[in-house]
Amino acid sequence: MKNLFVPFLFLFSFISGANSKDLIKIESGDGIEITADLYRTHPDTVPFIILYHQAGWSRGEYNETAPKLNALGYNCMAVDLRSGKQVNEVNNQTYISANKALKETKYIDAYQDIQASVDHVKKFLAKGKIIILGSSYSSSLVLKYAGDNASSVDGVVAFSPGEYFKPFGKPADFIKSSAAKISCPSLITSARSEKNSWWAMHEAIQGDEKYYYLPETSGNHGSRALWQKFTDHKGYWEVLTKFLSGIKNHL
Repeated sequence: MKNLFVPFLFLFSFISGANSKDLIKIESGDGIEITADLYRTHPDTVPFIILYHQAGWSRGEYNETAPKLNALGYNCMAVDLRSGKQVNEVNNQTYISANKALKETKYIDAYQDIQASVDHVKKFLAKGKIIILGSSYSSSLVLKYAGDNASSVDGVVAFSPGEYFKPFGKPADFIKSSAAKISCPSLITSARSEKNSWWAMHEAIQGDEKYYYLPETSGNHGSRALWQKFTDHKGYWEVLTKFLSGIKNHL
């Protein structure tokens, strides 16, 4: 277990690149149309990061973050999961599609959207490494996916995971039991006060390539911690950049 805080200078002046994105549609396992923003500015051999939002939100959570990841050398896709609604003036189109079809839109129902989106990226969009990144409830689901599908992804990042699924009939260790099977590099981070929500998951992960980060400040819940409007966002970016670089460079 490693606290991945490395105090090095991280310059943001070069990552304010243009927001180049395309709207794409993916079919989920039950036929629901998944909407996603594709940020592809590099050859398909570079690492590809799939981005998932927190509860009540949409792919708009990554309007600011995805272009910065592009500028750092990664292709990205921000996905609307069916459990969510709106953020940053971006409506969750997958939720709208699921709701019209009278499908359930609870947290756990979004897992099939993660499965479908990873499959789509592997089949059509990326020939290089694949990293999945989640926020709040979706960060728990990406840990589950990485554990239950050990050969499918090359890295997993979880912003503020927790055992959020007991109200939906799942056991108290629903995520922890899957995390114990993770074999790829992992990074868990959150607001400082949230450590107890995910520490057991981190401890359950096997191997030496597991990392965590807690800010010296109070921090923020979910991947909005990366947003520039928060004064402590640079610490999260430093850690995320180092983690992704390690995967990219086979370290």
